[in-house]
Amino acid sequence: MNDEKQDSFSRFRQRVFRMVSVGVVDDPINAAYDVISTLALLVNLTAAILSTFENIHAAHGPLLNKIEAVTVTFFAVDYALRLFTAKYLYPDLSEGKALVRYMTSFSGIIDLLSFLPYYLPVFFPTGAAVFRLFRIARIFRLFRINAYYDSLNVITEVLYSKKQQLLSSVFIIAVLMLASSLCMYSLEHDAQPDVFKNAFSGIWWSVSTLLTVGYGDIYPITPLGKAVSIVITFLGVLMVAIPTGIISAGFVEQYSRFKRLGDYAQEQDLDFVVVELGAKDPWAGKCIKDLQLPRAVLIAAVRRGDDFIVPRGDVMLRPGDRVVICAEALKNEEPINLREVVLGRDHEWNGCAIKDLDISRQTHIVMIRRRGTMLVPHGSTKLMEGDTVILYGKEKREPRL
Repeated sequence: MNDEKQDSFSRFRQRVFRMVSVGVVDDPINAAYDVISTLALLVNLTAAILSTFENIHAAHGPLLNKIEAVTVTFFAVDYALRLFTAKYLYPDLSEGKALVRYMTSFSGIIDLLSFLPYYLPVFFPTGAAVFRLFRIARIFRLFRINAYYDSLNVITEVLYSKKQQLLSSVFIIAVLMLASSLCMYSLEHDAQPDVFKNAFSGIWWSVSTLLTVGYGDIYPITPLGKAVSIVITFLGVLMVAIPTGIISAGFVEQYSRFKRLGDYAQEQDLDFVVVELGAKDPWAGKCIKDLQLPRAVLIAAVRRGDDFIVPRGDVMLRPGDRVVICAEALKNEEPINLREVVLGRDHEWNGCAIKDLDISRQTHIVMIRRRGTMLVPHGSTKLMEGDTVILYGKEKREPRL
């Protein structure tokens, strides 16, 4: 009895996990929750923007406050549900470690900051202004829309794959900013002591110059300072172009990869199979890296709803996913005949068990399609009118029916 209760509780948690997981629309409740979550965020942000207008806040302040209270309560409930189902987000970790992993992840921190600053002034009234600043974190919840659009998925994939190059370019830019600020401070401090007061003033100038903004509130006036400023400006244009080139190259590589998958299927004779996962399939709830796939088999893509997901190793498969599996065709293999036979009303196999059929030893029944359902054949399986029997054989001649 306890095992039944535990299984029921586990299924309930899995059901909640699918509901709060963005992009899982295999059930009307899951789709409705995604819509409500997105609308709550958009309404909350709209109310926050409108409240900054004094005339609108004076006329509709109480209504805007109620909207914020309701939407923030939804964010708090959503966070609690994600804590409740963290184990299924990280199935390889224990209950406690899964909670810590989610709470310390980027998504977990954003979810926490979406509602916590709203309630903190109740306990710490003096920090209300600072807590309001943290409410800006709610806008980062918009990144969850990323699950619905393949183009946004590509952006995320490019940034993730090029993170090392991007961090290197940012480091170079930071070093250049620091060097140019100290150089300009040394050259201009005596001529403009009130403008270039310290190294921080030079950093402000270097940022506006290297990033080609040029606010014009601080600039060199000495001939040597102007000459150095010209050199630094040219370097700034080159440095800012580095991250742009890295991201552009990443987009080209990503789309070329998708194109090569299609070309490779033609040139190398790959076979593709699409499999839809059910709730009881052993792959459901597992990460791709944990699947025991044969050496020549790989997962080319995962279709979840209307979206195609790049099959990285940490992508977890879910019920309802359509997994595109590809494998290289074997060379120099003897011919294999695969054939479908639809059983009519007068067919001699009607009502017969598979073990009683008189067919060749080289021919096997591998699958039976009955009213849209695929059945695994057993010796005791009885064939019925309308069944589609799939036969497999290594001989060239037609199987004897």
